[in-house]
Amino acid sequence: MTQTSDNATWLTQEAYDRLKAELEHLQGPGRTEIAKKIEAAREEGDLRENGGYHAAKEEQGKQEARILQLRQLLENAQVGIAPTVSGVAAPGMVVKVAFDGDEEDTLEFLLGSREDAGAAIEVYSPQSPLGSAINGRKIGESTQYELPNGKTMAVKLLSAEPYAA
Repeated sequence: MTQTSDNATWLTQEAYDRLKAELEHLQGPGRTEIAKKIEAAREEGDLRENGGYHAAKEEQGKQEARILQLRQLLENAQVGIAPTVSGVAAPGMVVKVAFDGDEEDTLEFLLGSREDAGAAIEVYSPQSPLGSAINGRKIGESTQYELPNGKTMAVKLLSAEPYAA
């Protein structure tokens, strides 16, 4: 099982490779493309009324923010295979939980990075309120977590199985 610190993000090798390729594209060809768009718009004249220039600058800002986000994510990434031991909620596991002790009101999701959102199942981060509440819990254990409105919700871990893509 891959151990992760509180700041680490568990990623499959495929997700890591995909994000690294995206980062390399944004830092290389992506930056070149934006610079060309800005230069072409700049040549059109008055920048105060140039919609193309402002759109290109906004796109550049969003791209630089994504580059920063990817750098931080990849720097803190734990890459490995999904855990193979069932029964404990951990990054890389598909977990099923029941809310307020009602085993009819359940939710099943992958405990992992939002960057694994390409998965065929909903993904919750281990740093999210629900994810952090169940991370490390064994099947049958109950806990509580705080909802955005400040109230607390009881949750019970019903199952935890390794994710199989």
